[in-house]
Amino acid sequence: MVSSSPALFEGFDTSKLIDLRDRAFLGTMAYTFCRVSAACRLTVGDYVDLGEERFIRLHEKGGVEREIVCHPLLPVYLDAWIRAAGLKASDPLFPTFIGPKHDELSEQPMSRHKALQMVKRRLSRVELSHLFTNHSFRATGITTFLENGGDLKTAQNIAGHADSRTTEGYDRRATRVKLSEIARVAY
Repeated sequence: MVSSSPALFEGFDTSKLIDLRDRAFLGTMAYTFCRVSAACRLTVGDYVDLGEERFIRLHEKGGVEREIVCHPLLPVYLDAWIRAAGLKASDPLFPTFIGPKHDELSEQPMSRHKALQMVKRRLSRVELSHLFTNHSFRATGITTFLENGGDLKTAQNIAGHADSRTTEGYDRRATRVKLSEIARVAY
């Protein structure tokens, strides 16, 4: 599971386009509990601004389309990225970088594989656990939401699970208690 440490979002050089993209991608994963494939498929047009409310239109597996209201920090990350990159509504929200210095945007969306490489690179830079996958953001988001007083039904809705038992499977609160308790063993 990815740590809920704010260090992940504080370690970006916002003068660099790739850092803005990566921060926006990780924010999308962290604050929507979405599957990596849904994040990779997003276009700029899937980020909808209705004034006071903004949301992300996710295209999930099985052709399911869901709309998730944005966490207050997500528009900060997305707006900075979109503005700096000069993206248009039809562009992939998270394109890959090309060129000899990986400083030019391609017209291709980031793949799941490229997303995993980026996640590993970013988490290792802030010295977070190396036991993770792109999918870890779902478990971390759901667990953090529940730890902060969110209810299971709402977590189920955000994650897009048909059955609450699936959402319960992502709840790592009991594991965290067990890990903290094991520290009582001292020699």
